[in-house]
Amino acid sequence: MIKVLIIEDDENIAKMIKATLEMVNYSGFCCYDGISGAEEALRGGYDAILLDIMLPEMNGFEVMEKIKDCGTPVIFLTAMQDVADKVKGLRLGAEDYIVKPFEALELLARIDVVLRRSNKTQHMLSYESIEVDVDRHIITKNGEPVQLTPKEFDVVVYFLQYLDIVVSRENLLSNVWGYEYEGESRTVDIHVQQVRRKLELKDKLITIPKLGYRLESPER
Repeated sequence: MIKVLIIEDDENIAKMIKATLEMVNYSGFCCYDGISGAEEALRGGYDAILLDIMLPEMNGFEVMEKIKDCGTPVIFLTAMQDVADKVKGLRLGAEDYIVKPFEALELLARIDVVLRRSNKTQHMLSYESIEVDVDRHIITKNGEPVQLTPKEFDVVVYFLQYLDIVVSRENLLSNVWGYEYEGESRTVDIHVQQVRRKLELKDKLITIPKLGYRLESPER
């Protein structure tokens, strides 16, 4: 299981982040000040660290100085939007920088990118009779290979990572295609339809009117 250390002094935000991580079966552990956060980070055992800047006892930049050699990728979380602060955080060794408030899927996507960089994501995914080898770009159903385009493959992987979560067209375009959503687009709809047909997911990959799509857990 992926383990994430959350160093955030606002308990409500920390609990919200922890609940968000649990949606994709990640484990979150919370620290509410800089000193205890740095000590916990140095104990090791975490796959990623989410680090607030405005912390009591020791601020996020000071924590980063203490833990930057521990080998765990760090994402800064902050309400600050000052470019100089962002640059400072990245120069200290942070992998990414997210400004509050942020959407749950944005946070999960940023974490996923960092985990992939550090080679800590799952290489094999499964869903009922579907098996996905992420590294080799191979997908099978009932043991038989299924021919998908590269983007269809990426769409499947994205939905498998976020089971039971409503995924908007904006999220898919941003994280699969890599560009911003601009008005109506049939690109996402067409790819989702193809994935549904090829993998026989008509009753599982459902459309949520005005919101997007959701791949339901096998047991639902």
